Amino acid sequence: MNLETYHTLRKTPVPGGFLYTKPGARGSDPAYKLLAEVLEPHGQAALDLNPGIGLVTHALRQQGLRVQAIETSRAALRCLEASFGPSVWVTRGLPWATEPDSADLVALVLPAHRGTRYVELALLGAARALRTGGRLWIAGSKDKGFAHYFKQAQAWIGYGLLVRREGAWRVAVLEKEKPTPRLPEVWQSFDWAFMGEPLSFSYLPGVFSGGQVDAGSAMLLRELPHDLGHVLDIGGGYGALSRPLLGRAQSLTLLEDDWVSVLCAQKNLGEAATVLHSDVDEALTADQTFTTIITNPPFHVGGLVVLETAIAFIEAAHARLERGGKFYLVANRFLPYEPLLEARFSTVRTLAVDSHKVLVAYK
Repeated sequence: MNLETYHTLRKTPVPGGFLYTKPGARGSDPAYKLLAEVLEPHGQAALDLNPGIGLVTHALRQQGLRVQAIETSRAALRCLEASFGPSVWVTRGLPWATEPDSADLVALVLPAHRGTRYVELALLGAARALRTGGRLWIAGSKDKGFAHYFKQAQAWIGYGLLVRREGAWRVAVLEKEKPTPRLPEVWQSFDWAFMGEPLSFSYLPGVFSGGQVDAGSAMLLRELPHDLGHVLDIGGGYGALSRPLLGRAQSLTLLEDDWVSVLCAQKNLGEAATVLHSDVDEALTADQTFTTIITNPPFHVGGLVVLETAIAFIEAAHARLERGGKFYLVANRFLPYEPLLEARFSTVRTLAVDSHKVLVAYK
């Protein structure tokens, strides 16, 4: 798959119309389809707190509701913007940063792959957004904590009813009876030292490896040379790779699909780096190239093992690397990236192997 294929939006038929989809955009799994099929209209103003490509958003629009869709993924936002235009208020934001008492109906496919705290904050955002008498519709898997999250939602909102079981998937509806809950402090921090230099990181719930620098990133950092030139960090998360390199790079640009992680990276890197909300390299200008490109690529989309985004990272690295530049990649040992790199770059070497492997490719 080349970059053009990755970035191309495709029309996909859905009941009553179509949606735009693309590689790397989540929101097609059974929880979305089941919730879109089951939910019933209530009031006039609806909020979709985890829309993905927009299956549930589309169902709400079909029911005549005025819809706001709050999404964190740039890939998904591109699909939503193309599918709905001005008919839906598509916004980039955090699921807990909602306007209190603003919605008659909230829909939430539980983002269990992002961790318990993130899901609980999304439920809290739903509880805060609902007006008294408003309804929350939730969908998720019994194997990924649905019962726990349903119970937590009842504690914040009020009466709830399980309305559909289909295999492992569940849908429930709750009606807001309780006072609007308070939003707690969500930012956290941790300290880490690299090559004797103490570093402090701030992070939000749901980011990859929040609370500690992951083993793969630490491995990659140990293999990098001191002089790096102009650096691009693709899929840089909260800045675990970029923060230790601030004094070693002429310039540093971090690209990240997830808005939650972008906010963390902006806080951790400040004005010393350029941090862009980007679907792979979409936010860069056509002529931007770099001396060194680094990545710890994701291989999950919405909790499923999918390599198409990681492949797009490799394609973007080849397109954005200067002649004579180096591309460093760290990955789990079982992931078959070597043939992909060898097909695009002149030379590929393995620098280190442990719990992960660090590869370097030369252009």
